[in-house]
This record gives sequence, structure tokens and C-alpha cells, in this order.
Amino acid sequence: MAVANIKKAYKGTQLMEMVREARERTFGLVADLTDEQLMGPRLAIVNPLRWEIGHVAWFQERWTLRDRGQLPSMLSNADALYDSAAIPHDVRWDLPLPSREETLAYLRSARDRLLERLSEGDPTEELTYFVLLAVFHEDMHDEAFTYTRQTLEYPPPSFPAHLRAGNSPPVQTGPLPGDAEVPGGTFMLGATRSDESFVFDNEKWAHPAEPEPFAIARAPVTQAEFAAFVEGGGYGRREFWSDEGWTWRESASAACPVYWQKSDGRWWRRHFDCWVPLEPHRPVLHVNWYEAEAYCRWAGRRLPTEAEWEMAAGWDPVDGRKRRFPWGDEPPSPERACLDWAGGSGAGCVDVAAFPGGDSRFGCRQMIGNVWEWTGTGFGPYPGFVVDPYKEYSEPWFYTHKVLRGGCWTTRSRLIRNTWRNFYEPHRRDVWAGFRTCAKDSL
Repeated sequence: MAVANIKKAYKGTQLMEMVREARERTFGLVADLTDEQLMGPRLAIVNPLRWEIGHVAWFQERWTLRDRGQLPSMLSNADALYDSAAIPHDVRWDLPLPSREETLAYLRSARDRLLERLSEGDPTEELTYFVLLAVFHEDMHDEAFTYTRQTLEYPPPSFPAHLRAGNSPPVQTGPLPGDAEVPGGTFMLGATRSDESFVFDNEKWAHPAEPEPFAIARAPVTQAEFAAFVEGGGYGRREFWSDEGWTWRESASAACPVYWQKSDGRWWRRHFDCWVPLEPHRPVLHVNWYEAEAYCRWAGRRLPTEAEWEMAAGWDPVDGRKRRFPWGDEPPSPERACLDWAGGSGAGCVDVAAFPGGDSRFGCRQMIGNVWEWTGTGFGPYPGFVVDPYKEYSEPWFYTHKVLRGGCWTTRSRLIRNTWRNFYEPHRRDVWAGFRTCAKDSL
């Protein structure tokens, strides 16, 4: 479960601030929505937001107060309403959910009761672990709220200034063509007990991987590059698609990325509730694994494996060690990565040449932040996998999902690192996902 240095790495006051800040961001992500918008349409790729924010409060009180403190639930029917492992997705719109005001009160009460407990004294290692679990769980749902707002064509949320991270990002820095050559060899794939104070079970533990020498793009595929694939008839040419990918493309009637449309000879992209001209040098967004795979075949390229991705992001051949982040071991900052909404409300991605200070040792840019990147690897356990107490996090999704790496512009900086494994089904294109490519043949 927890690792040895978790209590030393996080003080009680720091945990309290994380709890407060996460909850304030959750409130900010839904504050402007109407009661009708908080329920939204019944779709397979989103939750009703009123249910989902209640689930965040339920998860926090369950793991930090009920299971650790033996306290009764604040709602007598909380498990029947909010246990995502037990409640099928399709019925979440039909539950007798508390009102908007009652749901927000539940969020405040769960937070306040946990803060009171943390104020009583230095938390144990066990409590520290589960407080972090709840905070990171909330961070992930907060990101989900952003792509739900995108899916449902809601406006971007408007955060108060103190919830915006750092400086406004650079814009119009242009493309970053070319490949970085990575010599391959043996390195340790995954998280280590000594370097990380908190990890999820699917990152455990570091084990030898041996990629062959390879060449990987310095930057993610841009909107301009993907538009060339679309204009070249890529969606209609069967030879570029796998059998599963072609079946998906036909069933979805896909002819371009989901939020693109062409008008008066020009491509436009929907950003929340606004249509904007394609930004040619920003990464392509909202493409699924099948679309990424088809682009690669069209371009004579391929997706990197997750071992190749992690080596390109983290391996330092000079020091003979793996870094926590592409630029080193220092935590993310506004100068290095496009994370935490990048200092602006609804700002979105930046050009792929931005943030040179975040380059990896091999010269790969934006491997942390800006856009999640599909890899060619199916999501599965590492050797010796042992499920963590939150058993629904990873194990139910093994062998049906694909691995993504790197985080995106809405990902919380405290959440992401080189070893972080995100995972989605290959047909999902609602998430903030793009990809970078590798040369087809090894060096």
C-alpha cells in the first residue's frame, strides 16, 4: 500500500491545504452550471455531474473517515447512491440524488470533517496515504469535469485568480519537427520505492525493460499534420485502419476528429462552446487510439510503446539514471510544462515548440503536459502486480484499455510524473488526448 517515506514527505498542514484546494477547484468547475446542466444527457462517455461531484465527496469520506476513523456516513444511503463499483453507469441518471444544494453541502461537510480530523495531530502513515488517495482521486475527476464540459458544449469554467497556476503560457511558438534518437538498452520501467512517496498500483514496481534503439518525434502530432491526413482521405482509406479501427470508424461515421468541421474551405475546431480556426502548430486533440494508429500507417510511422515513451521522457544516459520528470527531479513549474490550466481560464493547449525548459535529455518536448499521448501498449499489470486497497482503480481495466502517458493542460501538476499510466478504451476520443510517433524501423 503506502511506501516507507510517505509520512515524511507530507506534513499534516500540507495535506490540509491540498484537501482545501482540491475541493475549491471542484466547486469552481461546476459553480456556473444550471441544475439542468448538472444532470445533462444520458451518454456512455460522461457521468451526470451532480452524481459525480457527490461521488467525490463519498469517496473522500469513505476512505478517510469511515474506513479509517470508524465514523458513520454523513448520508444514510451514500453507498447506494455513489459507489461507482456497484452502480451501473446507465442508472446514475435515475437515482434519487440529493438536490444541488444538498450535494454541495455534502461536499463541504466531507471536507470539513476531514480537515477537523487532520487538525487533531500528526496523521498516521495510513491516514496520510488515504488522504492523498482521495485528493488525487478528486484531481482526476476534476479533469474529467473539464472534458465533460467539452463533450456537452458547455462554456469553460472561469476560475478565480488564486486558482490559476503561474504565468500565462507562450503562444505561437511554432512547430518542432524532427526526431530524437534514443539508443535503447536496459532501464527500469515503472516507479521505485525509493523515489516516489505515493504511487498507484499499476505503476508498481520498476522492472527491467530493454527497448531497441529507436527514433521518436520531438513533439506531438500537430493539428496541421493531422489535417493533411484528413485532407488526404485518410478516414476513407481502408488500408490505413486495423480491422477494429475500421469497424469503429464505420459505426461512428467518422470523417475527421470529433470536434472538427469544415466551413467555407477552412477547418474549425470546437473549444468548449466556441468554434475556433485550427491552430496549426498546437497538438491535435480528441483523437482516439484507432485514429492515431491510422495516422501512423498513413505517415509511415508507428506509436511508441510505453517503455519507449518512458525511456525517451526519463532516461538520462549521462548520469545512467531515470528522472522523475523529463527535465529532472524538480516538480513541474509554469516554465516547464503546460499543466493546471496553464495560468488561464479555458486557455487550452499551446504550440508544440513551447516550453523548451521541459525537454527531456534526448530533446523531446512536452512529454509532461499539454496533451495526453496514446502509446501502442495495451494496459496491463507489471510483473508481480498486487492490487491496492482501492481495487477498482486498475485491475478491472486490464487488457481492454490502451496506455496514455504525460498528462495534459488540465492535469494537476501534483499528480503527474514520468511513470504515471493513464488508460482509456481505444474508441474514446472525448478525453484530452493526442499522440507522438516513432520511426517505423528501429535505428
